[in-house]
Amino acid sequence: MANIPVAVQLYTVREEVKKDFAGTLEKIAAMGYDGVEFAGYWEDYRPTELKKILDNLGLRIAGSHIPLDMLKSDLLQVIEYQQELGNKKIICPYLLPEERKTKEDYLRLAGLFNEIGKKCKEHGITFIYHNHDFELHRFGDETGLEILLNETNPEWMQFELDIYWLKKAGEEPLTWLAKYQDRIPLIHLKDMTDDKEEFFAELGTGKIDFKPIINFGRQHSVEWWVVEQDKCKRDPLESIKISISYLKSIL
Repeated sequence: MANIPVAVQLYTVREEVKKDFAGTLEKIAAMGYDGVEFAGYWEDYRPTELKKILDNLGLRIAGSHIPLDMLKSDLLQVIEYQQELGNKKIICPYLLPEERKTKEDYLRLAGLFNEIGKKCKEHGITFIYHNHDFELHRFGDETGLEILLNETNPEWMQFELDIYWLKKAGEEPLTWLAKYQDRIPLIHLKDMTDDKEEFFAELGTGKIDFKPIINFGRQHSVEWWVVEQDKCKRDPLESIKISISYLKSIL
């Protein structure tokens, strides 16, 4: 997409990959995806075996979501695994409620993220944080996400902005993209329905206008579009097929 590849976050097809990992990846490749973003581990496979499956299908790795607890307790082992897998991006995907109650919590997290990010960089890996909507809660004149962005070293910490969650929090994604354009190598794309309840939709079927976001990515340092749909009303494989077809249509 203007030379920006498209991956799918495997959390979207989490049940399918549990049943048939290689077969599901084969279907993803056939849809036209360039890569995958991992969420979790597949204990039945060694990292070299996973890499072989991906290589055979022509799929690359956009990154891996790794729980913060693992990053705190087993960082070097995580790094070693990701190096064997051939992955260059480790992403912290979530913060537990007790980890993010106050401004001081976010300041502590920023310090921790600097430590993790510095160690990752020493091993040739980029450390990234993925947002939801709760980081947009304000502590005085700053949101939690701004604290993380402003208090971490750009050399050690990058960000994966999620367009859905920014919109869910009432934010304008392009404002964030413009302000932090040099720190956003990955962008999560998912659409939003008009339902009052929280619900996710296939790209192009909801109310988010992705064209300005795509145009922004073409002009800046976005490295991957990542399609994710946390919940699907239809078969998840059908959902991600609809999303990739829409992305191709707006190029």
